[in-house]
This record gives sequence, C-alpha cells and structure tokens, in this order.
Amino acid sequence: MSYEAPVADIAFALKHSAGLDALLAEELFADLAEDTVAAVIAEAGKFASGIIAPLNTVGDRHGTPFKDGAITMPPGWKEAYRAWWQAGWNGLAAPAQWGGQDLPQAVNAACIEMWNSAAMAFGLGPLLTMAGVDALIAHGSDELKRAYLPKLVSGEWMGTMQLTEPQAGSDVGALRSRAERAPDGSYRITGQKIFITYGEHDLTDNIIHFVLARLPDAPAGSAGISLFLVPKFLLGKDGSPGERNDVRAHSIEHKLGIHASPTCTMVYGDRGGATGFLIGEENRGMSCMFTMMNRARLSVGLQGVAIAERATQQALAYARERKQGRAGASAEPSPIIEHPDVRRMLLTMRALTRAARSLAYATAVALDRAERGKDETARRAAHERASLLTPIAKAFATDIGCEVASLGVQVHGGMGYIEETGAAQHLRDARIAPIYEGTNGIQAIDLVTRKLPLSGGATVNAYIDEIRHIVDAIDRSNNPGFGFTDVRLREAVDCLERATQWVLARLSNERDNVFAVATPYLRLFALTAGGALLAQEALAANRLAGNGTDAECRTALARFFADNLAVRAPALERTVMAGADSITACGAALE
Repeated sequence: MSYEAPVADIAFALKHSAGLDALLAEELFADLAEDTVAAVIAEAGKFASGIIAPLNTVGDRHGTPFKDGAITMPPGWKEAYRAWWQAGWNGLAAPAQWGGQDLPQAVNAACIEMWNSAAMAFGLGPLLTMAGVDALIAHGSDELKRAYLPKLVSGEWMGTMQLTEPQAGSDVGALRSRAERAPDGSYRITGQKIFITYGEHDLTDNIIHFVLARLPDAPAGSAGISLFLVPKFLLGKDGSPGERNDVRAHSIEHKLGIHASPTCTMVYGDRGGATGFLIGEENRGMSCMFTMMNRARLSVGLQGVAIAERATQQALAYARERKQGRAGASAEPSPIIEHPDVRRMLLTMRALTRAARSLAYATAVALDRAERGKDETARRAAHERASLLTPIAKAFATDIGCEVASLGVQVHGGMGYIEETGAAQHLRDARIAPIYEGTNGIQAIDLVTRKLPLSGGATVNAYIDEIRHIVDAIDRSNNPGFGFTDVRLREAVDCLERATQWVLARLSNERDNVFAVATPYLRLFALTAGGALLAQEALAANRLAGNGTDAECRTALARFFADNLAVRAPALERTVMAGADSITACGAALE
C-alpha cells in the first residue's frame, strides 16, 4: 500500500494543539498567513505521496551497493532528490539571507514528517543537512558561511554528522580522531568514524562532513573536542567542488532497516590528513555539535511519528478489506476491523500516532518562539519549554513508532510477517530511531537531570499547570462524548506532578535512583501530555463543529486514549517512586 499524506490532520494538529495559530496571530513571522501555511503543507503532501512514497519499496529492496569506494543510490532516488531540493524544500525554515524561505520550524516539522512517512531512508539525509545548516549559522565564521551555506541551505550539497567511533559510542568524550593545526589556519583531520548516515552517495556533487576531533594539546574528555567542517571536495577559487579531500568511505553497514540510507565507515587521513575548517572555538566542539543534535533529535522524533502514521494507514486499509471470522451476529465473514481486539489495536495505533505528532509539533512551535519571541523574557521561557519537550518528543515518538509498527504487523496477521505486504519494512525501519541522536535512555536521563530543574522547576510546573487547564476545559464542556476523559486525565496529571516532585527532591543525593526510573518517568510525562493535547484538539473540533470538522471522531479518540493509555499513569508513578530499589538491589538476577 502506498502513502497518502494526512494533510488535514497535520494542519489541525499544528493549529489546535501545537499552537501555530497563536504564533501567526502574534505576527512573529511578519505577514505569514494561515492559508499560505496550508498551501505549503498541501504541496509537500503531494510531493511526498506522489514522488517519494513510490520509491520506498524500491529503496528497501535495492539498497545502496558499494564498490571501489563509491555508492550507487536506488533507481529513481537521484531524480527525486534533485526535484525535491530544486523545489525549495530543504531551505523551508532556513534564513532568507542564505537562500531559505524563513518559514516556521513547525511548518518544516510537518514536512519532515511527510518526507519520512513517504520513505524514511530518503528523509533521513536532508534532516542532517538541515541540522548542519543550524550549526554553521550559529557557530561558523563568516567565510565558512559564505562558502558553504547557500548550497547546504538549498540542498544542492548534503551534510553529515560525524561523532561515533568504534571505541566511543554514546561516550563521545572517548573519541580518538585527531586534528593538527596547519600553517594556513586550516586543520588536518585523521581517524575513523562509524555509523555515518549518508557519509557517501551519488545524490549530490559534494558532501559536507561535520566532524568531531581532538587537538594534540586538548584537555581530556568531552571538554577537549573541537568541531570541523570537512568537505568531500575542496572548493576551487570559484566556489565549485575541486580537488578530492583526504576522506573516503571504507565500507557500508548491512542493517535491519532503512536499506536505502547508506550508513558508512569513514576514514580520514590516508594521505596525511583531510583538510578541515574549525567551526566555533577550539575545544568547544560539543556546544557546537549540540546545536546540530538538538534539532536532529526533534527530527528523529518526527521519524517515529512518520513511521507510525504510515503503519497505521496500511493497517487500517488492510483491516477494512480483509474478511475473516464473523463479527457479532453476521452470517458472512466480516472485515477484521469489526472484531473488537483488532479495533483496539487500530485505535491504539491512531491514538499514539496523533499524540506523538502533537507533542513533536508543540516542541517545534516552542523553538519558533525561542527564536522569534518579542522580548528576552518570552524567548527564554520558550527556549526552556523547547528544552523540556525535546527529549520527551524524541523518545516517546520513536518508542511508539516501533510499537505502532509492531501492532501493524499484528493486524496483518501472518501476512504482516511476509515482506511483500510492506508492514514488516515499517517495523524494520522504525527500530533505529530510538537509538539515533542519543538513545532514548539518554533522553530520559537528560529530561530528569537537566530539564526538570530548569528555573528551579518552574518550567515543568508551568507545563503541568497548562495540562490542568485543558482538563478543566473538558470538565466544563459537559460533552457526554468525552465520557470520563477529564477524570482519567486529572488522575494522570496528579501522578505526573507527584512523580516530578519526587524526582526533583532526589536529584542531589540519590542520582542513581533517579537514573534508574528516568525512562518510566518520561513515559508518564508523555502519556499525560499526549492525552491532554488530543483532548485539546477534540475541544477545538467541537467548537468548530458547524464548519464540518470531525468533532465526534476526535472526541472518541481522546476518550480512547484516556481510558486505555493515560490510565497507566498510576502504575508508572508507582514505578518511579518505588522501582529504583529493585533495579539497584537486584543485580543478582543478572548473574
């Protein structure tokens, strides 16, 4: 089954749960109008559905053959990518100064979801280019910006993010790649990097690598890492690609999924060292790289949403067509969507997907406010909101991407385990996302140790208060369609508030216990916030019922989420408050 971009659902979530309508009303993007946003999303949906989506299976089966240091992308991919960047999609949210369109990050987030639903292996490359653009704008010299930004912004050149080494996975401070100062002010880079996404390919005539390396006199650990821009081809005097740099792909990985995304082992320095250019200051590379990583983390979260959306679409279509068994009093075989357990799975898939989408879009709107807020106080508050939500959006969305894709296989039954249906590919592709850009365990630890204490806990408490206001609005609506949604969500909010205070109280002297329960805490936060955002969408749909919105469907989905998913909050609260001891004290169970 192919993919149909859910343009209406995306636009609704942007406006009514993420808060894009308020962003536009405050004119933080000059005269950008809602109809312009709608037109951009609609056109992106057409491109994703019509041009990229048909390449998904082709890419999965063809892969990225590697021979003599070169990679050949699957049939049709080079033409599709050229059409994509020439249409301006890569620079959607980039500054106009460098050839971008200056649109909101939230609009770009919606498009990133669609590119990755259409083909995650396709959408993966550009999101790293966009992250590199952010890092270069924030930290690069004027000379580097002039030389590289225009073609990175357009997408004519692609970028990579190069951290990981064989001996240093998530422990970036253990990397060994070296950088030597050269007399002309550049650097010579030597070393090896692994798991490098789009490290080599034939989609563009240059690839710009963002590489972490250590200077000879650098301090130990992550405090002694610098970030360098290393082009595949050095630039000639006219700015076009010239001499080949001393960097090459040594091999590619053979992976569980995303077969059309070339994952490379990269080697620097066969001929004495690759020429690199410092980004930012020496020994301050981690702060520069985090500019890339934080944006990429949200984009990876959107990949989770993307795969969940496509898996849900396919499962729903199959369940409506496949007839098996007799539901109720039917004398004839029934479509399996009429069987209660299948319906439970499908509702779970749709509810988790839409909740994760709303959380990711809300994070993107917070990023827009952090950049465009009218005063420093507003920008700081938005920055802290984005910081709080980013690890939740990344981890929750990528976790549910796997869960929803797995349910999609289950809905298909035995046919889901057969590659020809395509359901298995979604599960294979989704599985990398919880590992990318900091594993989800790292995201959870980041949340509890660095994000909850922001402004002395005021940032998280303010967000919990906002959720309470949504619950109060459900109560005031007196809409019987919500059932006990307000009761279930209020209980979840209470659980989240108590668990948050428990974590904050133990950060200073019981850190191992906090680390032990960080992951269930993040899931508690996400289920509570996700349920509230779905309910907020339902409230908006009911207000607009006279305009033909699907109020009944959205209300029913919010109710399902509250009754079947948010009700897990008390158990998660108990795990947070009482589960650490069983993790730290029961190590014998692993002997």
